[in-house]
Amino acid sequence: MAKMVKGNSTRKPPEPSDGHAEIDEWMRRLMPDLQPIVEHLDKTIRKTFPKAHFAVKWKKAHYGLSDRGWILEVVSYDVSVNVLFYGGAEFDPPPPHGEGRSRYVKLKTLDEAKAKEVQSWIKQAGTVAGWQ
Repeated sequence: MAKMVKGNSTRKPPEPSDGHAEIDEWMRRLMPDLQPIVEHLDKTIRKTFPKAHFAVKWKKAHYGLSDRGWILEVVSYDVSVNVLFYGGAEFDPPPPHGEGRSRYVKLKTLDEAKAKEVQSWIKQAGTVAGWQ
């Protein structure tokens, strides 16, 4: 994926990993209660986008596509997992939190991660431009 920064941002996109091992290592370091949520999301994202690129930067897992850029990130906190969709403002309906082009959803349970709406947002992430 080309490494470009949009606008005046000084924040540079992550460098893609050679494989999924970096994500696996990141998941092992998360709070045990949140690991099933993150593992489910990871599995869903990889199934939806079998040719996805992976990276871990700023303690966040990033998923991208060659033609779209980084389309989403997953970050785990003490009591929740946030999934940020870089083009989420264009989704129908958009995730509930965020501003600008990015939107995110906060998940506290595995059932929330399995919700049809979350699955729809993951699929929609591959249809809009991400962070290049």
